[in-house]
Amino acid sequence: MKTFIADIIPKIQQFSQRLDDLTKLTNQHWVSLGEINQTKRVFIFRANNQLLISENGIVEKGSWEYLGNQSLLLDTKSQSYLLKHGFFDENVIALKLDSTDSYAFFVNETKNHGELNTIEDVLIFLETRYLKRQKTTDGIDTNRGETIDDNHEYNYKVFDRKEKFDVLWGNYTQFDIRYHDGRSGEVFKGSSSGKHFFMHLVYGKKYFDDFEQTVWALYLYLKKYKKE
Repeated sequence: MKTFIADIIPKIQQFSQRLDDLTKLTNQHWVSLGEINQTKRVFIFRANNQLLISENGIVEKGSWEYLGNQSLLLDTKSQSYLLKHGFFDENVIALKLDSTDSYAFFVNETKNHGELNTIEDVLIFLETRYLKRQKTTDGIDTNRGETIDDNHEYNYKVFDRKEKFDVLWGNYTQFDIRYHDGRSGEVFKGSSSGKHFFMHLVYGKKYFDDFEQTVWALYLYLKKYKKE
């Protein structure tokens, strides 16, 4: 089971559901985040405490137990894991490996259809969903202010909007975005799907729930990969 250091988890714990709400945990398909492009491991927590682990379609049986105090014990064929509650919602579980600072991440396959495939995807999703301190309503054709930290203000403006057509994409809308720090990029909306996305150089189209989330995620992407 691959684990990751994730500083964001303590920052969003106030938004987390409790791990002892087992109805939200059981009988879902939780994909273990790791080498997902090579090996897909799906964990299914059955109500009878049986744990099914499907690795590329080959199923291993184990067991799981809620120990109280927001802790889970997982018994697999090769190892046993004591995991502590880190973060839990209907989309993502982050479980802290006991006595470490690392988290195992699981993505609900039922809720996310291949959109959260990497740790980068998950961290952007969590930051976009929970750490935006102000929620704007329309976000289009105007400046919007939002606190990033104590010293910086997040703003953007849509300086152009174009209706386009592409053989592969079909009809779509392109929003040209310019941010407060000079960075710029494009957000797109598919006419048929109605979904918003931006283009990631490695992973291609990155979809998000709405326009605001997409603009925020694009900004985080530009900050990480592109200089001002």
